[in-house]
Amino acid sequence: MQNANKERSEQVNFEFAKRFISEKLLTASLSYVERNPVENFPKLLNLGEKIALRQEHKDTIKNLKKQFESQDSNVRKYIERIFQEINPEVVKKIGYNFFINATLMGIARQRSLSERGDFNIPNTILIDPTSACNLKCTGCWAGAYTKHNQLEPELINRVLSEAKELGIYWIVVSGGEPFLYPYLFDIAKKHNDMAFMIYTNGTRIDEKTADKLLECKNMVPCFSLEGGRERTDRRRGKGVFDKVMAAMDRLHARGLPFGTSITLTAENVEEVVSDEFIDFLIEKGVLFGWTFHYIPIGIKPDINLMISAEQRAYLAERIPYIRRNKPILIADFWNDGELTQGCIAGGRRYFHINARGDVEPCAFVHFAVDNIREKSLKEILASSFFKIYQAGQPFCDNHLCPCPIIDNPQALRDIVRRTGAQPTHEGAETVIQGEIAAYLNQKAETWRKTAAPLWEKRTS
Repeated sequence: MQNANKERSEQVNFEFAKRFISEKLLTASLSYVERNPVENFPKLLNLGEKIALRQEHKDTIKNLKKQFESQDSNVRKYIERIFQEINPEVVKKIGYNFFINATLMGIARQRSLSERGDFNIPNTILIDPTSACNLKCTGCWAGAYTKHNQLEPELINRVLSEAKELGIYWIVVSGGEPFLYPYLFDIAKKHNDMAFMIYTNGTRIDEKTADKLLECKNMVPCFSLEGGRERTDRRRGKGVFDKVMAAMDRLHARGLPFGTSITLTAENVEEVVSDEFIDFLIEKGVLFGWTFHYIPIGIKPDINLMISAEQRAYLAERIPYIRRNKPILIADFWNDGELTQGCIAGGRRYFHINARGDVEPCAFVHFAVDNIREKSLKEILASSFFKIYQAGQPFCDNHLCPCPIIDNPQALRDIVRRTGAQPTHEGAETVIQGEIAAYLNQKAETWRKTAAPLWEKRTS
């Protein structure tokens, strides 16, 4: 009882300190940003450096300031884009929720509780409120889940409240199609101190929905694309590309931030990282992009869509080049293992709750031991499933080979065997046994040989 009272007291003190610091920061932000946002941005960084609780954040802010002060810096161009293109009220709301609540204050609390407790607290949670979707995209990673599963809003509210007690204020939402979930905006408004990134196919964002996003200010859509019109429509359906472009235009006109999500396949790698396509995204108003290597899961997995070792090696050079030279933030989850020190899944930095409530280590690892309906967030994070998963991380010393599915396939098989984790849909087991599993062994071996000299070059 004493420990529980002490923890509640610390939470109250944390919330008071967070509100006090945030109010000070917002007051300064109003005076700085409204007068001359670009010129006064370093002042915001100075303030952020002072209130940051962790040395790593202080160092990051210091480095950001150094890069911003260079007139030709790509970082400066990117920050200028944000202030020029995004509604000032939205900048303040996202800045408050993501950089203050979720990052500067939230991560400090996560690490503090993790160091005192017997489980690790991640930075974010990926939640699927619904598995329903209005599209039938070829090879969808979520396409094999049972359709029309849905998490009750009361359940999601409970999870988010428990998350905030642990310092988690950044939530990623996927599906299915999140904008088919009838309670999405109600949840965002109820938890208006959190930041939500929404993976969406973009076809449901009409004028009314765009207005709601502007009203909430704490939701950032991330549009799925496969490249240009031809490739996107081929995988997602005729007319989808134009609907996505129209949705982007609606958000851009309202000064709302948004990004893109691209599945990298053997067919589209060169197109989606070309100067022409990246410049096109910037012109449309895209601020960031997540790239995912095609994984043979979901509906009718196709190993021929997996990128080759040569293509992956090209991406390992090309994505960092884009970040250095284009005012857009592009991430490559598999090749960016160096930045994350390996795999981020299994509750280390995030985990996945699907629309049935099954708790999976990753959006692409469709195995579970627990269901969020039956256990608290703390109990989930303290599970043997997550502890065994984290004990193996990093799964390879070469951080260009971070993944337990495509880079270290035996690691996932061992985790499933040791924990008794069960597939969360029919066919999920094909990545650990059978023909697809055998093919993944070959892919992993080929990539390791290709990645070895690349990693040696980076670390020498």
